[in-house]
Amino acid sequence: MVKEIAHFLLHLRLYYQFFILSGGFFLGGLMADQMNTVQFWLQFLNVHVLLFGGATAFNSYWDKDEGPIGGLKNPPKMTDWMRVAALTFMYGGWVWSLTIDWLYFVIYGLSLLLFWLYSTPLARWKSHPQLSLLAIAVSTGLNSVLLGTIAAGGAIAISVILSAVGASLILLSLYPVSQIFQLEQDIKRGDRTFAVEYGVEGVKFFFVISYLFGLIFFSAGLLQVYPYPAVIFFILGLISGVILLRLLLRLKGMESEYSSVMKMKFLASLSFVLFLILLNAIRYEWIGETILKTYF
Repeated sequence: MVKEIAHFLLHLRLYYQFFILSGGFFLGGLMADQMNTVQFWLQFLNVHVLLFGGATAFNSYWDKDEGPIGGLKNPPKMTDWMRVAALTFMYGGWVWSLTIDWLYFVIYGLSLLLFWLYSTPLARWKSHPQLSLLAIAVSTGLNSVLLGTIAAGGAIAISVILSAVGASLILLSLYPVSQIFQLEQDIKRGDRTFAVEYGVEGVKFFFVISYLFGLIFFSAGLLQVYPYPAVIFFILGLISGVILLRLLLRLKGMESEYSSVMKMKFLASLSFVLFLILLNAIRYEWIGETILKTYF
């Protein structure tokens, strides 16, 4: 049983939630323009452990992958109790979200619903290229920013929505990449994922369009509140985009490329997360007074 619990914890992929998917929540905190620190960090755990972690384990249960997946090169097998545990995580977090306010509860619930639709055999949005993108963009991208803003004590403004759309598109740009290494298993299951439908070249083209427009929307939203960081982010984002594109253009979808692709995704996402943590730390004095605070 201890071994099965360890396997379940692996399927939560917490390092994936903390270092790759947390950028939207930190962006929401930055755009809130105020900070309820204790509430923000508690809801950070709620969103990334209970909601995102639970949703990831729930998806793994139904996928039953035997080969490399995002964040796990050799995923351990899951048993029936893990599906119940994953749902308990998500619904427990949803109940907790009600302690914030009704809007937070609704947004959290929408993400939960989309995660369920994405994975369950009753809907299996994951097997539809367009629906899968919609589910990930809203549940993991857009809603993450909105949840971060409300958790920090802020209100949803136009600038928040613009930056949230941008963050969603940036996140989405790399989403189909890991599917390249699951083509055989997805085809075997009958899942028409984005990579299955459009192939490796389609994944590369989608990255260019989604990343570029994401960078524009993100920077436009941030520019309305924090001009200097917005300009810095846009410049660094362009440079990062070119580097990522060069790496993607070499991909052929071979399993031997898995490690380098995961490192690429991890480094790109981690850089995004660290940039936003730094801005929050400066804005809300998590690290004390600095000369950069002048620009805020």
